[in-house]
Amino acid sequence: MKKVLKSLCCVGLLAAFASFAAAAEGTWMGQISDSNCGASHAKMTSAHAGLTDRDCTLACVKGGGKFVFVSDGKVYQISNQNSPLLQVHAGHTVQLTGDMKGDTVMVSNITMKK
Repeated sequence: MKKVLKSLCCVGLLAAFASFAAAAEGTWMGQISDSNCGASHAKMTSAHAGLTDRDCTLACVKGGGKFVFVSDGKVYQISNQNSPLLQVHAGHTVQLTGDMKGDTVMVSNITMKK
């Protein structure tokens, strides 16, 4: 019985370590957008003259949407929605650093790229 419990504990620890290893820390280029518009604000910006990607992102988030990160046409969820960097860089093309796990990133830093 002790061997079985010991084996189960080892398997549990290995699974926990594997889940930490699955999160890939890295840096990516892309845009801070919102979950309503995703990769393109074209529909909203064409319907409302003078509306920028930034204006659209902030309006959509204020209306209940979530911040997302768009890189190479793929939309990634952002786990830490409370990061003040998201408000600062909404709608901007940025270099984002964080931990990626599947299609979700935990943002650690965002710098604007021109």
